[in-house]
Amino acid sequence: MANVFDILNERGFVAQATDVDELRRYLSEPSTCYIGFDPSADSLHVGSLLPIMALAHMQRHGHRPIVLVGGGTGLVGDPSGKTEMRQLLTLEQIDFNVAALKRQLSRFLDFSGGKALMLNNADWLVGLRYIEFLRDIGRHFSVNRMLAAESCKIRLETGLNFIEFNYMLLQAYDFYYLAGKHDCCLQMGGDDQWGNIVAGIELIRRKLRRSAHAVTFPLLTTASGAKMGKTAAGAVWLSAEKTSPFDFYQYWINTDDRDVARFLRLYTFLPVDEIEAVSGLEGQDLNACKTVLAFEVTGLTHGREAALEALEAAVSVFGERRLPPDLLSSSGIPRVSGEKADAVPTTIVRIERLQDGIPAFELFAEIDLCDSRSAARRLIRQGGAYVNEDRISDTECRIGTSHLKDGGILLKAGKKKVHRIKVD
Repeated sequence: MANVFDILNERGFVAQATDVDELRRYLSEPSTCYIGFDPSADSLHVGSLLPIMALAHMQRHGHRPIVLVGGGTGLVGDPSGKTEMRQLLTLEQIDFNVAALKRQLSRFLDFSGGKALMLNNADWLVGLRYIEFLRDIGRHFSVNRMLAAESCKIRLETGLNFIEFNYMLLQAYDFYYLAGKHDCCLQMGGDDQWGNIVAGIELIRRKLRRSAHAVTFPLLTTASGAKMGKTAAGAVWLSAEKTSPFDFYQYWINTDDRDVARFLRLYTFLPVDEIEAVSGLEGQDLNACKTVLAFEVTGLTHGREAALEALEAAVSVFGERRLPPDLLSSSGIPRVSGEKADAVPTTIVRIERLQDGIPAFELFAEIDLCDSRSAARRLIRQGGAYVNEDRISDTECRIGTSHLKDGGILLKAGKKKVHRIKVD
């Protein structure tokens, strides 16, 4: 079996790594690795998919992943990538979020029989005695090196408090603890975590007299420069309650053409040689690749049934994207009829409102197809608003019972955002 480091590197996961030869030797036998996740919400978002997929690759190649939920560090807050201090959470809030995150991660990782572990660093950090911690751990850290870390330098401009300054020590202690208790000698994370991870490696060397390793991931943005998982409507969550499977599917369908091959490598398990074969496609064939990408990622995140419903709904609204038989054949994406549209975001409106007619700009804003009424008026004037496939250009247009078709009204903002109105 190929070394998993080579797999990750080939697929674009690796930004930095410690000594590659030593790391490959460590991964040549079943080993343990970990990534930390922030429990500040009861759902992860698309920005967390890259580290999740890295752990899934590790497990598929015979290694044991540890998902470390920062219940303890969440009480402090990581300054990395932040321009201001984050809101601190209570233990009760963190416990609730941790349970929700495990349910989400179980779609990607097999936690049965100890094949993967989910640990909460509150279990060992909350009970630490401060004086002992300073004596046994703090003495190994140079304040000058800590201040030079990128995560600290950014915050020094706006103000870094002492609680946040301690974060590097706590994360290093996590790595040291996992190395001693779980034989875990590889930490992975975003490239902004490099300084914190290296601090842990040094602590393990000093305290345990053994080697440890690091792999960091690139801090991804889309080809347009947007942060992964961010849209005009906000974050794209992995929770079906926060972002519906249909909206999640549509997020991937709307991938920039320049990102399709890269995202297929990072966010699916499709063979790299198949992805290479489609990397130069354009037009309809590239759109078909986006369908494969959306179907695969939605299936991993929400299950195959939800992915099929999202595909069916998309076909019913936008039509089918032709899939050549030789295109990404490993995906197994089915042909669908488009008869099911239950997954399309839907709002129930009382029939009395439609009898009087609702101003289109008001309804588009109400159902979040536009951010505001003024944005909706602008969309209509620019010809980007549709009612049942018909473009509307009059800002005074009223949507009423005459627009009902099969008990509903389909509204579109441009070609990408869609919403269905049903009558109560």
